[in-house]
Order: sequence, then C-alpha cells, then structure tokens
Amino acid sequence: MFLLQWKWMYGGLDSNVFLQYLAWVTYPVVLITFSAGFTQILAPQAVGSGIPEMKTILRGVVLKEYLTFKTFVAKVIGLTCALGSGMPLGKEGPFVHIASLCAALLSKFMSLFGGIYENESRNIEMLAAACAVGVGCCFAAPIGGVLFSIEVTSTFFAVRNYWRGFFAATFSAFIFRVLAVWNRDEETITALFKTSFRLDFPFDLQELPAFAVIGIANGFGGALFVYLNRLIVQFMRKQKAINRFLMKKRLLYPALVTLLISTLTFPPGFGQFMAGKLTQKESLVTLLDNRTWAKQGIAEEFDYIGHSEAWKHPQVNVFVTLVLFIVMKFWMSALATTIPVPCGAFMPVFVIGAAFGRLVGESMAAWFPDGIHTDGTIYPIVPGGYAVVGAAALSGAVTHTVSTAVIVFELTGQISHILPVMIAVILANAVAQSLQPSLYDSIIRIKKLPYLPELGWGHHEKYNIRVEDIMVRDVRYITLNCSYRDLHNVLLTGHLKTLALVESTESMILLGSIERAQLQALLSLQLGRPRRLAYIRERAVEDKKRLSVVSNDSSENSSHRASQEVRFQVRGHSGQRCKKCFQPFKAHYFQSHRKKCLQNVTAEFCMSSKITEWEEKQLDEQVNFNNCKIDPAPFQLVERTSLHKTHTIFSLLGLDHAFVTSIGRLIGVVSLKELRKAIEGSVTVKGAKVRPPLASFRDSGTSSSENEATELHKLWDRHKSMPLPREHTPSESDEKSQ
Repeated sequence: MFLLQWKWMYGGLDSNVFLQYLAWVTYPVVLITFSAGFTQILAPQAVGSGIPEMKTILRGVVLKEYLTFKTFVAKVIGLTCALGSGMPLGKEGPFVHIASLCAALLSKFMSLFGGIYENESRNIEMLAAACAVGVGCCFAAPIGGVLFSIEVTSTFFAVRNYWRGFFAATFSAFIFRVLAVWNRDEETITALFKTSFRLDFPFDLQELPAFAVIGIANGFGGALFVYLNRLIVQFMRKQKAINRFLMKKRLLYPALVTLLISTLTFPPGFGQFMAGKLTQKESLVTLLDNRTWAKQGIAEEFDYIGHSEAWKHPQVNVFVTLVLFIVMKFWMSALATTIPVPCGAFMPVFVIGAAFGRLVGESMAAWFPDGIHTDGTIYPIVPGGYAVVGAAALSGAVTHTVSTAVIVFELTGQISHILPVMIAVILANAVAQSLQPSLYDSIIRIKKLPYLPELGWGHHEKYNIRVEDIMVRDVRYITLNCSYRDLHNVLLTGHLKTLALVESTESMILLGSIERAQLQALLSLQLGRPRRLAYIRERAVEDKKRLSVVSNDSSENSSHRASQEVRFQVRGHSGQRCKKCFQPFKAHYFQSHRKKCLQNVTAEFCMSSKITEWEEKQLDEQVNFNNCKIDPAPFQLVERTSLHKTHTIFSLLGLDHAFVTSIGRLIGVVSLKELRKAIEGSVTVKGAKVRPPLASFRDSGTSSSENEATELHKLWDRHKSMPLPREHTPSESDEKSQ
C-alpha cells in the first residue's frame, strides 16, 4: 500500500502535463526494472506465478531451487515492487508460492529434530496445506482458498489433508484481516470488498438469461486470454534476433512493456477513457458498487461519488468507457504477465470479468429503466450483482475452477447471487475447457515442466493404446551377480537415478530397484580412499621387510660406499633446488639428496602402477549387495495395461516411472515422458520408437528395511558360485537419447 501512494507526485504536478507524465511513467518503470533485475540476479526461479511449479512439485517431481530461502527473498521483494508499480499484475499465484516456500523451509528446519518431519510424504502434505494458505490470506477467503488449491494443484486429493488446509487457511485469513484492523484500515473484521445487495429480491428469473450470457461470453474470453498470453510468449521466443537481443538486455523488455502500459493509462491522455488513474483495488470497489451509474446511457444524469468519478467523461458515456477498459486491460494484462517478475494473473482477470459483468448490468439497467415490477413493487436492476457474476465467471474460465464462486462470496460477504454465479461459472468452464487449457497448464507447457496432462475429451482412440505400445524396451539394468566393472560402466554410460535389479541376463526376473546414489556408494566403498590407503600400507610393510633382508646381506659394502660418498661430496650453491622434487637444500649432502630423490620417484612410479593393477582386480570382483539398500517392490505394470489405467495410476500415486514385466520378467519401462507423448498424440496404437525413460526426479533414495531385502541377499549368496555373465551393452540409440 505504501508503494502505491506514489501517485501523490502526479497529483502535485497538475500545473505541468509533461512533468505529470514523467512522474506517472518513471515510478513504475523503476520499480518493475528493479524487481526484474533483483529477481534475475538472486533467484530466477521466483519469476512468474509459482502455481504451475507447485502443481508440478505436488505431482511428485522435485524442481531444484524452487523451494529455497533465496527464492523466498526474491519472491517477496520482487512481488512487493511489482505490485507497487500499479501494473495490471496479480498476487494470488505468488502468495501460493510464498506460502509453499515457508512450509518447505519450516519442514527443513523441523527435520533437524528428526521424527515425522523427515518423511517426504509429510512434506508434500504440508505443501498442499500451504497452497490453501496462500489463497486464503490473499483474499481473506479460507473456504474458497482450500477449494481453489485443491482444484488447481491436485489431481487426486487426500481427504486427511482437508482439515489441515482449512485450519491453516482460516488462521491465515484471520491474521490478514486482524492486521487491517490494527493498521486502522478497517473498524472490524469484514469482507475485503464488502457489498450490500438487497436480500429480499436480489434478482428476477427474467435476469437469468443475462447471467447465462455472461458465463458463455466469459468462457470464450477466458480461452482467448490464455491463447493470447501463450501467443505473446511463443512470438518472443520464435523471433531469434529479438530473443538474442533481449537475452543480452534482460531489463529492456520489462522496462519497455511498463513504459507502454503506463503511457496508455496516463489519466490526462488515453487513460481518461478507461479510468486509468484507479488502482486494481479501487477499480474493483467501484465496479461492485450497489448503485446504478447509467440511466438510459446519458452521461449528464450520472451521480458519481468518490472513485466513481474516474468513470465519468464529458464526451463519452459509461458504456464506451467500460468497453475501452475491458479491451485495453485485456491485452495489457496478457502482455504484463509475460514480464519476468514475480506476478500472477488472477487479480487482473478478476477485475476484467467484473468490468464485463458491470457492462452487462448497466445495459440491463438502460434497457429496463423502471426495473422489474413484482407484486406492485419496483425493484431496480443492480449492476453490481452482474459484476460479481462476471468476475467469478472469467476468473473461473481462465483457471478452470469452480471455487472462484466461493471466493467471490467470501470477498463480498454475501451469497445473494449464489445461483447466477454458479450458473455463469459452470457455463464459462464448459466453454473454456473445450477450447484451451487452463492458464497454469499453458504455462507448464510453455516451460516444458514434467507434468502429466489430463486425457482430453473425445479421444477414444487413446483408450486403445497399451503400455507395450509406448514403453522403452532397451532398459538399463544390473544383474545380481555382476562385477564392479559392470556397475562402473552402467553408471558412466547413463544418468538414470534408478536402475532395475534382475536375477540374471538370461532370466531377466525383476528383483527390485536400486537408486543411483546407492550404487555410487558401493563403488566408493570398493575403490575409496580407506581401502586404497590400507593397500598402500600393506605394500609399504612388505617392501620394508624385503629391504631389511637385502640390507643385512650387503651391510658391509653399503657402509664402505657411504663413507666414500661423504668423503667426496659435491658442493652446490645455498639457494639451489632439486630438479625432481623442487625442494631447497644446502651444499651439504647434495649428492646424497639427489640419489634419495631419484629413489623416491622410482618408488612412486612403481606404486602407481601397482595401485592401477589393484584397481583392476577390485573392479573384477563381484558386487556385494549386502551394503546396499534395495527396494524389493518397485512399481510394476503388465504389458497389456491400458493408457487410461496407466494415467490414472500415475496421477493417483504420483509416479514418475514404472517397470513393465511379463510373468515377472523385465521387458521395459515407462515414464512420464512416454506417457505424456502418448496423451499428446505423438504415439500411435501400433507403437513408435521413443526415447529411454527419464530419470527419477526424487533426490532421496527409496529406502527399504533390512528384513525386506533379506531374501534378495540370500539369493545373491546362492549366485556367488555362478560364473560372471556378460553385462548388457547399451545400444547406440540409447546413448544418443541420453
């Protein structure tokens, strides 16, 4: 709120229009440029909404650096400057990200004390509750916040998290409104945008078709907004010359966009036709006003009070002002949300929807100037109710959610228009979902985040695709009786974080899976520094014993030769250094030092060759899996599992890959990548050659108790006597795809 008070500079320079313009455009340009630069330097992951990333993280994918303290600092400071600039940017998505960052950092802190906070599933549950907190404290709408977070971030929701989300969201909304009372912005805890629509006759049945029109029109508008936002981003990326230039001048694009939007909203200029001097909150307050602005569209009959004066213009009526506001704010918001600063799009879309609803409401008031006659009583049209319906419908269409209706009820403090709001939101969702993905899914596609899309409507041919059509058949695996050399080669040739463990190359019976970190630990244990030093010490003891025997046999000859060397010393300069070891020495014993140095170099050369020989022997030994954590029950699918069932299982359990078996034999693997390609239509029923599976995105290894792996270890003991099989050699296509 403090940063938004910069408009006092504009008001204090009313005598000079040019200075007013400079003050109007300079402040937002400076704030946006600082926000973009600060975020880019400290944590580029803080750019944007944050909801698409949280949606991907809650899906089970680990996105590095998105839940760190640096990202938290960059998000908070960058968002503060972006909102203070007055640009058409939202705060809901960043609030969700900030709440999730707090939850992640709190979980990390509590994990120091051990216990349940070390559990990965517990952390996911805390993130789910944090998403509800972000929406709840943004609009003081705890119920709508919980429902919105479930719709936006979760494909399948665990009911046990329901009360946790409500508990956290309620307290966040309570504290948010209490702070407003402490700051004396409010007298008591009330709705954020309180309205006082009449309750005895809020609307007539004859108005329901108008509400339905608002829903359908906003459905098309929401799809158009998502398409326009994606079109702008793709256009900037396809223009190679512009893209390279903007990559070098990273702050130029946000500065130019801010300058353009600020210029068009300059109140003495074009902004006078679109209430340019109002902030988003002020615009929403006026749009939800209970009074009717127009009476048959004649501007002179308006009765404007307070911020409503911004909508008054002597030359044009309110309908022209509202149309220009909707059109200009529509493309400005789509353009502004592409700026690389922490920002969301929910609030600008909410305001645009309220303006469209207000336009329809004012039109209805002009068409029915006498209102609606019922039982001898005249009830005038309430355009503010239409604005509520429009705000819920457009925001619901853009986000593909129905919970925006509940958010609207909590924002306004009334449920008088519950029926028209629900009708409009459902119709808007039906239209928007049939045309475009949600704004968050669109951003996921633009950023190419590893998220599993939903199965589309009407694609019946995809239900005939089976796992065997899309799985990767060339699977990297390790055998139960493989050598450390085979293990070393597998780790060098691939980057998979989870490898299958099979009984043998001939049988291919799947026994479990092992994380890459565990295999690396096995190699380190076999060839690590402790064993290397132990071998060097053993060799040193053996050499010492051998030299002691040799020295006893030639003691007399060596003593005679040593006395001669001392008698005929070669003197050198005091600052001279040895050419082999580069150590300084004095003139005394120069010849003795030179001989000793040569002996050391020869000994080191011999030792290095012996260590190399020792390493080769160690690599040829059979792997001991007793020192390794094995997951004896990795998730498996059969080859005839349908694509629909596979999609459901992956979404429900949050899987990133699954092994495909046939009567216990490993025949392939399917990951999010192959599943996503199949859903998007790049794989036919006959099958297509696809890349090897993506690595598991989980950082922590899959742990299993010693009891679970006992049978595997026994089986390994039975195979100790078997000859070493030849390890599977990865194909050339596999290497290229990696």
